[in-house]
Amino acid sequence: MSLFSAKRPILVTCPKALPPFLARETAALGLAGRELAAGVLTEGDMADCMRLNLHLRTGHRVLLELAKLTAPDPAALAEELGRLPWEDIIPADGHVTVDSSVQNEYVRDSRFANQKAKDAIVDRILSRMGRRPDSGPDPVGAAVFLHWRDDAATVYIDTTGAPLSRRGYRKMPHKAPLQETLAAGIVLATGFAENSGHFLSPMCGSGTLAIEAALVALNRAPGLLRAGFAFEHLLDFDAARYAELRREANQASRKQYAGRIIASDMDPEAVAAARQNARTAGVEGHIEFQVADFRESLVPEDGTGVCVLNPEYGARLGDTPRLEPIYAAIGDFFKQRLSGWRGFLFTGNPELAKRVGLKPRRRTPFFNAKIECRLLEYELYQGTRRVFTTPPANAR
Repeated sequence: MSLFSAKRPILVTCPKALPPFLARETAALGLAGRELAAGVLTEGDMADCMRLNLHLRTGHRVLLELAKLTAPDPAALAEELGRLPWEDIIPADGHVTVDSSVQNEYVRDSRFANQKAKDAIVDRILSRMGRRPDSGPDPVGAAVFLHWRDDAATVYIDTTGAPLSRRGYRKMPHKAPLQETLAAGIVLATGFAENSGHFLSPMCGSGTLAIEAALVALNRAPGLLRAGFAFEHLLDFDAARYAELRREANQASRKQYAGRIIASDMDPEAVAAARQNARTAGVEGHIEFQVADFRESLVPEDGTGVCVLNPEYGARLGDTPRLEPIYAAIGDFFKQRLSGWRGFLFTGNPELAKRVGLKPRRRTPFFNAKIECRLLEYELYQGTRRVFTTPPANAR
């Protein structure tokens, strides 16, 4: 029987503020879990890990628990790791990477813990198989993750390798691009996944929001874009099952989307980068690109939808006065050109957001790296919003 055929705890990591979206994703795959500060804890086997890696939009790594150890110091950690059957997991002629998160009084640098763990793993394989796998920081083979707090250590098989945010399509990042998982979280937070309609991305930059919206609209599993995963380098890798999961994911994707997805930017180089990235992602034919200031962005006359603007935040001293007119113009753009739509502003500067001049209906927290941000939603009513002081006669 395979070491990973039985169900085990699965920890899916993600950036802060994304766990609510990640939990909905895992539940939709039949793996309901518990939200953590920076991840979701669920349960499954290696086949479930392969599905999660293929389909998740907001997760970073899928970690399958191997063992819980008691290790007060590095020597005890090495001894306990040496008792695990690594020769049944990692090929002796393969490659292994170890990463860790450590809070232990004897360890000042997690790289020391990585080295100790790696040595224990390869020495165990050498003693049983007569050969030892190569090792190093590059995620090119099997991967192990160590979570160590005081004397409690949890050892995971990292089934992902390079984080899921690296879809593989962003060959031309342009300026300060949104991470793919964050962009996917923003798209999901707008409700675009549940509603038909158009998706506008003025100030599109390298196109990440529009590309993630296209992947959502077409129900395309983002993991299909990847060159590979760490689970493919394990001894019990079930290639036939993985091929079946990829076929199922391909069959579930749609060929067309009824709405329009439009990405525009006043910088021609940004639009060129966005178009190239969309081509790499296989969705260029589903996105309309335009070189234009956001105020002149193409807005479809038929139907409504979602518009997401991601302006500069003004991180440098003195930037705020320069950006105030832009934020004010965003409010005018929402009011004058997007009546009946839902407008969204993603920003890390609450003071500049006040310049929009509209009251947000909802504020969804996110983090862009270490910057605390908000996705502000504005309902852009057609005409004057009707306000009832008493319920209408036909209200239930």
